[in-house]
Amino acid sequence: YILTMGPLRAADIIRDAMFRGADGGYLLTDRAFAGADTLATSYALSRALAEIKPDIIVAGRQAIDGDTAQVVAELAEYLGLPNVSNVLSVDDYRDGTLSLTTGLDDRLIRLRIALPCLLSMDADINTPRLPSYKIRRQLTDDRVRMLRFADFADQDPDHYGLSGSATQVERIFPPEKTGGRETLDGDAGTQAQALLALLRQKKFV
Repeated sequence: YILTMGPLRAADIIRDAMFRGADGGYLLTDRAFAGADTLATSYALSRALAEIKPDIIVAGRQAIDGDTAQVVAELAEYLGLPNVSNVLSVDDYRDGTLSLTTGLDDRLIRLRIALPCLLSMDADINTPRLPSYKIRRQLTDDRVRMLRFADFADQDPDHYGLSGSATQVERIFPPEKTGGRETLDGDAGTQAQALLALLRQKKFV
């Protein structure tokens, strides 16, 4: 099953996944969820997942808007589940545990994790199948369930949306492009001292 949060048009994302083989989905959509930062988003998702009770939660690494990669770890914390990020492969299942390979910048790590768990997948882990026209013809919208604020046991509005957010975005802008640069020469100690002096000169420290 697919779970996402957004406006009503986000149901198209769930339908596309169903055309590719998913059984159905849940869409969290309510004005009470609007303006949520990563903390409020992960909390709302956690309340839905606490009711669904899946054995394995598979998530992407990060969204394409805020690009923070924080929701998955926060979601795991709210649910009290073990989680592994940047999963490159799921190697086997045995006795209620999964064997995984995850990647860091300079190495691969193989580990085993108990179910239930939350996995954050690398985008290159597989190639999704093409949408099936036959499945598209057979599916109906009743397999996309809408979840709203009223469906949650926690009815405190201060836990959701803008009210439940620890941060607020004032504005979004591209970074200013500057052509200035400075090269620090010498050994590591000399470079460190020169960098510290430069940071103090610019009043960053």
